[in-house]
Amino acid sequence: MKQLFAFETKTDYDKYEAVTHRFQARLDEYQTILQEKYQLIAVPKGIVWTSAELATTVFSDIPIPAFTNKDLIYISPDVAEWRTLFLSQLDGKDVPHIRAFYETLAEDHVLTIAGHELTHHLDLFVDEFDDEREDGIWFEEGMCEYLPRKHLLSDEAFKRITTIETELVELFQEEYGARSIDQFGSASYAGSLSSIMFDYWRSFLAIHHLIEERYDGDVLRVFEAYRNWHEQGRIVPLSEYFNLQTVRR
Repeated sequence: MKQLFAFETKTDYDKYEAVTHRFQARLDEYQTILQEKYQLIAVPKGIVWTSAELATTVFSDIPIPAFTNKDLIYISPDVAEWRTLFLSQLDGKDVPHIRAFYETLAEDHVLTIAGHELTHHLDLFVDEFDDEREDGIWFEEGMCEYLPRKHLLSDEAFKRITTIETELVELFQEEYGARSIDQFGSASYAGSLSSIMFDYWRSFLAIHHLIEERYDGDVLRVFEAYRNWHEQGRIVPLSEYFNLQTVRR
C-alpha cells in the first residue's frame, strides 16, 4: 500500500512521521500474513494518515477516525487522540482500572485499528465491504478486530484487551444488551459512542469465543462455517447458526 499524508501543516506531518513509518513497517508484515493465510488478494491502494478532526469532519462524518472508503484506508496515527476517544466511550462510569488502561493505551493498539481496516479486504468475507448489508455484519467486524489483535499484539496485551472488553460488555449490558448482535449495522452509528463500541466489543468477543473455545483455534474452520451459512441461504440469523444465544455477550 502507498502511504499518503493529509495534514494541514508540515508541523503536523513532522510530528507523526516517525510513528507512521513504524506503523507502516508492521502493517506490511501483517499484510503478508493476510495474503499467505487469509486470502487477501485485492490490497487497498493506500493508507491516508490524517488527523482525527479531518478524518471525522472532512473525509467522513462518522465519529471514529479510522475507516475505509473504496480503495483507501483513512486513520489518525495520534495515540493521544485515540486515548481521549476511548476514554469518552466510558460515559463517565466509575471504572478506574479500565480508565487507567485507556489513559496509557499502547501504540500497538492503535496499530491494530489500522489492521482492522486492512482485514476488511479479505476475500474470505462473503459480502462486498461497501455493499448495504443487513445480516452477519458482526462476524466481519468481530473478525476484523480479532485477527490484527492476534497477530500484532503480544499474548499478554491480547489477553488484557479481551478482559477489558469483556468487562465493558458487562458494564453496558443493561443499556444496550437488549438488541441482538445480528442488528449490527449502519443504524449502530446513530447512537452514542458507547452504543457504537458495544457492538464492536461483543462482536470481537463472539469471534474470540468461536475461534478459541469452539473451533480449537482454527480461524479457517470458522470462516468455513460462516460460508456454509451463506451458501445455505442465510435461513437463520448468523448468531443462531453459530448457537451463540447461550453465550452472554
